[in-house]
Amino acid sequence: MIKRLLTVADINRKELDDMMSLSAKLKAERGKNEYKPLAGKSIAMIFAKSSTRTRVSFDIGIVELGGYPLYLETGKMQVGRGETIGDTAKVMGRYVHGIVIRTYDHSDVEGLACHSGVPVINALTDDFHPCQALTDLFTMREAVGGKLDGVKLAYVGDGSCNMANSLILASKLAGVELTIGAPEQFAPNKAIMKRKLGTGTVRWETDPYKAVADADFIYTDVWVSMGCEDEAEERFNILKPFQVNMDLVKAAAPGVKILHCLPAHRNEEITDEVMDSERSIVFDQAENRLHVQKAILAMMFDPQA
Repeated sequence: MIKRLLTVADINRKELDDMMSLSAKLKAERGKNEYKPLAGKSIAMIFAKSSTRTRVSFDIGIVELGGYPLYLETGKMQVGRGETIGDTAKVMGRYVHGIVIRTYDHSDVEGLACHSGVPVINALTDDFHPCQALTDLFTMREAVGGKLDGVKLAYVGDGSCNMANSLILASKLAGVELTIGAPEQFAPNKAIMKRKLGTGTVRWETDPYKAVADADFIYTDVWVSMGCEDEAEERFNILKPFQVNMDLVKAAAPGVKILHCLPAHRNEEITDEVMDSERSIVFDQAENRLHVQKAILAMMFDPQA
């Protein structure tokens, strides 16, 4: 059983492989079985950031697994008025069976996990987005027919963001060959790149065309994340050469597939031509959030999963 998911580093390779298999099973059997590992369980969903995919996929996933999702906005909780995260966690742990949290500071997620006594899932912080990265592995696994080891992934854009951090950990764990194409101003985190989790490799290129050479998948994310709006103009100017357009796509492997965690700012980090092309699997990727998160939850609450 998985006790918590604050980053991808909280699971091992066997747990990852089991999660990928269970995600495929839950996807194939959706609506066809009575698998309810969350029966009688209440899961708090604490959100400090706006959300579409995370909110909907967790809400539906918890219900489909037999549980009760309790949606809470931090602005309407006492933690938003000065109560410590530790005190909040101690109380929540006496009410609910698990916590999903989407917030800014990663330390808040760590505080919940430390003090609540119940499983905690990081649904996004400024530093990490493990549920998305695990979904990305599952989506690539589907696209290549089941094998992740040796798959070549190029992430192009802001190499210092939460998605880059999480993809580094996920790629290392899964045996993926990850290249991050990013300018020096948005270089990937060196400490995270040095983490030893598995057989995967990670390298950094400042030339986006070199980054995508021979890539099986090209991945990008928005250039201006929530909380960075005042840096928008500077970011656009620096990251413009890293736009995922058809010229960049043609520099990759012939059958390259396109990934984006959404929401996309079309014609900024990715063009309409690429987003809507037959190479794009971004909406399969978005759908898979539901199935992978259900697998994560099942592995937390079902001893047999």
